[in-house]
Amino acid sequence: IEGVNITVNSVHPGLIMTNLFRYSGILMKVLKLATHILWKNVHQGAATTCYVALHPGLKGASGKYYVDCNEYKPSRFARDEDLAKRLWDFSCNSVNAAEKV
Repeated sequence: IEGVNITVNSVHPGLIMTNLFRYSGILMKVLKLATHILWKNVHQGAATTCYVALHPGLKGASGKYYVDCNEYKPSRFARDEDLAKRLWDFSCNSVNAAEKV
């Protein structure tokens, strides 16, 4: 659509401590306990999303990947054009198959 200013970026919120863990199995609870220093609270987890959506300095920034409120280079898989096309085609085929059911 002409004249519409749309940007698209990706964010990684990190490991976020939520109440969903009360429904997890014992293995996940042990893992959470062993790695507790890596986990963020909900506000910390939302920080990167809010930063990318609202910071005036990022106006017009598009096609970027952000981690901990910083631009970050995506993995080689995320930059693989052939893999992206295969994922797109798979997604379109899956949606079309679901519509026929």
